Amino acid sequence: MKSIQARLSLGLVAVLVVVGVGLAQLTLWLFEAGLQRYLETGLRKESENLLVALVRGPSGLQLDERRLSAAYQQPFSGYYFRIDFDQGTWRSRSLWDLDMPKPAQPGLDAGHELGPEGQQLLAYRGDYRRLGQNISISVAQDYSPVREGFRRLQQIGLGMGLVALLLVLVLQRITVTRSLRPLERARQQIAQLQQGQRSQLDAEVPSELKPLVDQINHLLAHTEDSLRRSRTALGNLGHALKTPLAVLLSLAASERLQAVPEVRAQLREQLEQIQQRLSRELNRARLAGDALPGAQFDCDAELPGLLSTLGMIHGEGLLLERDVPPGLLLPWDREDLLELLGNLLDNACKWADSEVRLGIAPTGEGYQLWVDDDGPGIPESQRLQVLERGSRLDEQVDGHGLGLGIVRDIVDAWDGRITLLESPLGGLRVSIELPRKGH
Repeated sequence: MKSIQARLSLGLVAVLVVVGVGLAQLTLWLFEAGLQRYLETGLRKESENLLVALVRGPSGLQLDERRLSAAYQQPFSGYYFRIDFDQGTWRSRSLWDLDMPKPAQPGLDAGHELGPEGQQLLAYRGDYRRLGQNISISVAQDYSPVREGFRRLQQIGLGMGLVALLLVLVLQRITVTRSLRPLERARQQIAQLQQGQRSQLDAEVPSELKPLVDQINHLLAHTEDSLRRSRTALGNLGHALKTPLAVLLSLAASERLQAVPEVRAQLREQLEQIQQRLSRELNRARLAGDALPGAQFDCDAELPGLLSTLGMIHGEGLLLERDVPPGLLLPWDREDLLELLGNLLDNACKWADSEVRLGIAPTGEGYQLWVDDDGPGIPESQRLQVLERGSRLDEQVDGHGLGLGIVRDIVDAWDGRITLLESPLGGLRVSIELPRKGH
């Protein structure tokens, strides 16, 4: 979301800068062009006044200085003229001893040439015929003050433009943030949904997002309903098959088959394998539905009861402790985690002398779970064998050996990893690493 805001901000800044600079340059150019047209009108009138000031004298054409502006008499006043005719050239006294170039073409001279004292001139040339002679009158005005005014105007405009740009950026940031707030809220809710902290998205969203949110909520509800029905059907199937299998096993152990002990042993072995395989596959199928929306395991609410039950089963002399951060929520189904932790702790309690310790901690990639006991432990060469379903190293300890095999199935279904290590308590540590959902 932040990347979207950054791209929108950068895009708007680029557009504002390009458009702002373009408009500023166009405005200044139009203003200067309009001012030049205005000054051209004044210079044309000055040339016409000078034309009127040309009169016939005793010795031919002469200039009536009484009709001239006083600015043409003051040296370097910023107003200059030159008159070119057949007999020669007249220049204003304001030019002093300098010469003002004659514009190459009639009209306003676009190329401002430097005049006295480095002045930049805006010149106008008019060609006339008076008293039977061709006369060219060039009038010039110092354009430097106008240029300075434009430069100051550009600086002021640049400062105001920067202030306006900053103001627009602040307002744009606020507007974009408010506009994208529903998307950010939806993104957070999807993350909470993935972590099992909610089961639906809030329906109170802008009209543009409502169809998307409604479709997601409909899909979530449909998925949850389908998974719930699948779990119910699998549970019913498991319960329906348990009784017939139990009957067959009892028949295999009955005296009716005493006469054929080989058949009885083979039948019993095959029925036990069917029972184990059926239990394993039903468990795997049930674990496929662990992605129910909103599924989570509250450690503070569930662990005390689990540890208390195990304490009553295995005797009060066994110390059961837990090392779990307060308020920790695990994003998996309650029943699955109870089965996983129950099997881990039950196996540890069977082998422990006096102490079993459960630990759960979040990591950068997910969560780590471990169970320590102070029992005899397992040699490193035999640890992989223990993870196999039904494998047991000591037939005299109560249990059927399915516990760690079931744990391994659950961990595999969640893309986790299980490791058997030496415990700090002296016995065995079963360590499990589970990735976060969506990783």
